[in-house]
Order: sequence, then structure tokens, then C-alpha cells
Amino acid sequence: MSAEHAYDYAIIRVVPRVERGEMINVGVVLSCPGVDFLEAGVDVDEARLRALDDSLDLDAVREHLASIPVICRGGAEAGPIGSLPQRSRFHWLVSPRSTIIQMSAVHTGRTGDPAAVLQRLMDTMVRRPPKD
Repeated sequence: MSAEHAYDYAIIRVVPRVERGEMINVGVVLSCPGVDFLEAGVDVDEARLRALDDSLDLDAVREHLASIPVICRGGAEAGPIGSLPQRSRFHWLVSPRSTIIQMSAVHTGRTGDPAAVLQRLMDTMVRRPPKD
């Protein structure tokens, strides 16, 4: 049995019209410092976003969302943020914003397999259940 480590996660949300406060969950960012894990999963349901705002610039949203996993990986590709320590990159990603792309409050847990938790959170918090 593998040792369990504390992890933190936040749900990535798109809020097409910030003044209305309507949002769609589009991903999860998960940090587990005990095993040097910082990853994000993104899965955009464009039809749901269009239902909230049919004038939303989906190309811009996709471009901004694509930067989140890059920042998680760090390095030169992530720009100046990429040179920060992993935990600092997580805190930068989950800091509150009043923009189209926002993060939920940070939640915590314990696991021996952070990659499996990330997938479970994507399945339960982001992806719609399959129709029977």
C-alpha cells in the first residue's frame, strides 16, 4: 500500500459573462507537494458554454485554458511564472480573479495516487455523465 499525501485542488471554471455569474466547470488543477505533483486536466464542453453566451470567443478561451497545464509543468515554456517553485505556481493559478476563467475555492484531501484523483475529479466535477 502506498503512503498517502495531502493534496489541494481547485475547479477551473469559465464564466462567459462575469456580470451574470453563470459558469461551467471545465477543468481541475491538483497539487500534491509530497510527491512533486502539479497537473491540470481541461475538458471544454463548447455547447454548454455557447448556451450561456453564444458570442463567447471560444478560441481565446481555449488559448487561455491551454496555458494552465503548461504553467503546471513549469520551465521556460511557461514564461516567468514557470520559473517559480511548483507550490508557488499552484498558488498563482488558484488566486482569485474577476475574469472569464476563474478557479473555485481550494479543497483538500489525502491520496496515494494524485493522478487517479485528478481523473476522478474530472469525471465527477467536469465531465457530464454519459447518457444511458
